[in-house]
Amino acid sequence: MNPRVTAANTLRRSVREATAKSDHAARLAHDPSLDPTSDKQAEMFQLSSTTAEARRTAAHTSTQTRRHHMQLMPEALARVHTQQRLQEAEHERLLRAFQLKRRAERASLRARRAIASALMQ
Repeated sequence: MNPRVTAANTLRRSVREATAKSDHAARLAHDPSLDPTSDKQAEMFQLSSTTAEARRTAAHTSTQTRRHHMQLMPEALARVHTQQRLQEAEHERLLRAFQLKRRAERASLRARRAIASALMQ
């Protein structure tokens, strides 16, 4: 095919597409149901903008919450670590107290035996 004919056909097609798009836009602009000043359209626009604003606010809040949570994670980990160390220290303290109690009971028993053997002699 001749390159000039192909270029002309392409140009005609693009002009037709552009004309069709502008005609469609003009029809939409003059359609009274799509008039933004009509009450129904204004309500729908207000609802959609309110919904979009609510979504945007929710997304922003979600992002802020996530960011805040991520910033607090090291503190939470440190708090948990401290609680574990306190629990371990409390466990060791109770264990040591139990050991000392047993030692005192054994010493008391030895002393009683020593007194009893001294009185028997």
